[in-house]
Amino acid sequence: MYYGLFKHVLLGPGLKTYYRPWAVGVENVPATGGAILASNHLSFSDSVFLPLVLKRKVVFLGKAEYFTGKGVKGYSTKAFMQGVGVIPVYRGGGKASEAALRTGLEALQGGDLLGIYPEGTRSADGRLYRGKTGMARMAIEAQVPIIPVAMIDTDIAQPIGQRVPSRHPIGVRIGAPITHAPYVGKQDDREALRAFTDSVMTAIRELSGQDYVDRDSAQYKRELDRQKRADGESA
Repeated sequence: MYYGLFKHVLLGPGLKTYYRPWAVGVENVPATGGAILASNHLSFSDSVFLPLVLKRKVVFLGKAEYFTGKGVKGYSTKAFMQGVGVIPVYRGGGKASEAALRTGLEALQGGDLLGIYPEGTRSADGRLYRGKTGMARMAIEAQVPIIPVAMIDTDIAQPIGQRVPSRHPIGVRIGAPITHAPYVGKQDDREALRAFTDSVMTAIRELSGQDYVDRDSAQYKRELDRQKRADGESA
């Protein structure tokens, strides 16, 4: 209910008029059936502008806590998350990664278009970091293609910490689908999952033009935070 209201009435028309996002390669997105949109992640607004340029509904995975808040703030957060297509991930006593995998599989098997940020977190410096292999495992198990996506300049329009995007040209480049076929039956093969994931990250890099860093983005962020604290203590 909220998704259509947000996209076609409350937010979508105004965002399109004000920001005028451009997109190329939208024909690479299948008209029906499950598929993964694997995108670089530069800004919070990526999850707003990517669905905006597509006709199909795009769903994302998010923490269940976004949907359980109380009062006006809790209701508003829940409505917004539903409005931008977020599906709550309920851990159910298991690890967050396992819960996300299970929820993602259900969405794909139900024919949804699932948006994923394989780096796992927003880039701290605009570079593209190594992808996590859960995306590849989902594609193999659900037997769906992975479509590489590059968000362009969303980090300039909305840097980390800025609440509302500035009026800056924002673009989306969508590449040709990458099939799961060569990896059928290899969802538990670490080397196969890494090869599949790396092929997707290479496609994203070619679309985005970003420099690639073969390391975990979240780990790099933790190192930056530790360095900042150390610099602050020594100042």
